[in-house]
Amino acid sequence: MSIIVAMMIHIVLPLMALLLFVSPVQAWYPRLRQEMVVTQTTTIVGHNRAYISAPDETLVELARRAGLGFDNLMRANPGVDPWNPPAGEPVVLPSAVLLPVDIGTGVTINLAELRLYLLWDDGGVRKVRIYPVGIGREGWNTPLGDFHVKVVIDNPEWAPPASVRKEKPELPGVVPPGPDNPLGSYWIGLSAEGVGIHGSNQPFGVGRRVSHGCIRLYQQDIADLVRHVGSGTPVRIIDQPVKHLVRDGRLFLEVHQSFKSIADLSFSVDNWKRDDIERTLQDALGVPVEIRRSDNLSKAH
Repeated sequence: MSIIVAMMIHIVLPLMALLLFVSPVQAWYPRLRQEMVVTQTTTIVGHNRAYISAPDETLVELARRAGLGFDNLMRANPGVDPWNPPAGEPVVLPSAVLLPVDIGTGVTINLAELRLYLLWDDGGVRKVRIYPVGIGREGWNTPLGDFHVKVVIDNPEWAPPASVRKEKPELPGVVPPGPDNPLGSYWIGLSAEGVGIHGSNQPFGVGRRVSHGCIRLYQQDIADLVRHVGSGTPVRIIDQPVKHLVRDGRLFLEVHQSFKSIADLSFSVDNWKRDDIERTLQDALGVPVEIRRSDNLSKAH
């Protein structure tokens, strides 16, 4: 290893990590105003960022500092050890996305990718904001369907339901607002009984399937989201492991779950290279990938 590279790893990289750590974590993106705007010609929203891992840094810690979900960060970096990445390892910070199919105004939560989408009208201009979320673990699945916001509560109390108390009988009857409250600083109650969107006193659970069915956000993100929602705001919870978009003769795929067969797709891919599609389905990196057109069509054009 050269002296210059060694200096970068032991001096520059820790400084980069420190900057991420001390900056206020607002995980929503895209941060650039022009990338928030959604039009009929919009393809990829946001952009991926490059990062070089610092010494003694895990992807769990990096996800928190970079304002990403852990699952998304790990999926985008399949060759990187999430618990012990070597210092100086290139890491992709996945902030580029395709919008879910048929996304509508209000809140859309795609369980497959552990992201919440907020789409709203700002003076005739449609804008989108995206937040990483934690969702229900196995046996406590977050429900699918069309719902709406019923109530928004600042500094909520938490009354552990009987099902949770069965797992943790030591819990008190009511947990007051504060650092020990798992609901964080805000509760957005949905029309789905017992289900809500809230902050969390356990930030490392964002971007993972660890909750009892509710949707968790970073504390700074829930504080931002409550400014844009209120009673009656539509909330759609979906499960789209494969998102696709055809725009101006170009096909983009974003895959969050490995698929073994093209036959599993719900849309036609006859005009595109099957090898590219199969590789993208198997890799399931969770980032947008452009698929090449088939040779016959390419020659025709």
